[in-house]
Amino acid sequence: MPKMKTKKAVKARFRVTGTGKLKRTRPGRRHILTKKSAKRKRSLAKPRLVDDGQVKMFKMLMGV
Repeated sequence: MPKMKTKKAVKARFRVTGTGKLKRTRPGRRHILTKKSAKRKRSLAKPRLVDDGQVKMFKMLMGV
């Protein structure tokens, strides 16, 4: 059976932390920023962790 290829789109969007969790950036901070409040833009800038239900799937796609 051949090796499983890494999904590059998934690998570009997530980073693995030291404890094995996946860190992601939040969507919604690319454009149309004038109508968003400064507080909302600040919170969108902070990284978040991927939900526990999806971590297994994304790790498999990343080849981790």
